[in-house]
Amino acid sequence: MASNLTKRVAFAAIAIPVALGVVYWGGWVLVVVVAAAAALGTREVLGFGTRLGVNPLGRTAILSALLLPVLVYLALTSFPALVGSGWILAGLWLVLLLAVALARRAPAQHPLAATAVTAFAVLYPAGLASFLLSLRHLSYPQWSWAGAWLVFFPLVITWVCDTAAMFAGKAIGGPRLWPAISPGKTWAGSIAGVIGAVACVPLLNLIVLERVGVALPLWQGLVFGLVLGVVGQVGDLAESLYKREVGVKDSSNLIPGHGGVLDRFDSLYFVLPVSAALYRLFGVQ
Repeated sequence: MASNLTKRVAFAAIAIPVALGVVYWGGWVLVVVVAAAAALGTREVLGFGTRLGVNPLGRTAILSALLLPVLVYLALTSFPALVGSGWILAGLWLVLLLAVALARRAPAQHPLAATAVTAFAVLYPAGLASFLLSLRHLSYPQWSWAGAWLVFFPLVITWVCDTAAMFAGKAIGGPRLWPAISPGKTWAGSIAGVIGAVACVPLLNLIVLERVGVALPLWQGLVFGLVLGVVGQVGDLAESLYKREVGVKDSSNLIPGHGGVLDRFDSLYFVLPVSAALYRLFGVQ
């Protein structure tokens, strides 16, 4: 536990300032980072499918995962007509995916399962991660602290939630939250995580958000923290469900002390689109 915690702290001490700088910079630098993380997450989902005996369309999935953040960024910054045509592009992509499956998978090769895993491998780590670009660039251009903190506000809430849940779960113990899916999580840790998510909002408002001009009214901020404190934990459990099915502890060993990309971003995959919806609801974006 101590060794794993040391790796986590060391990784966070380097990764968090770098991530803040990349999000502040925005633009194509951020697109490249999101696309790379999306492709790595897609690769891990494809690995889940392979463990289950499915042969997904790997090259199609990874190429799609790389291109999706690029299209989202172009729609936000250069070609706004793409936003209204998004459903058309999604339909064309699905037609292409089905055509590739028709050409590459015989009936005995389980084309339905292969197509389903391929689609999920793109939509889960790449589609949900692309909401980060929307949070950052829907209202603000490059080199913007306001835009950066619209991203980091939900990220910090999620990290506080995860940290509070981990330490409270270890210290207090008690009944397990969902032992069939994630035997290490407890009700005490889950409740502490939600409390931590809500409690950090006024502090973030005071220290950072008011200074960069994106602070939410207190009641909206508390709702934000409450919703993300719950949603982030659901995202964590959802990824654990898939790992439990394929019989692995971590999605990969890419990140020291954290496992794989899916392990690191499982909560954020749920938090990012929900944050976009809350910002829209509260009139922030």
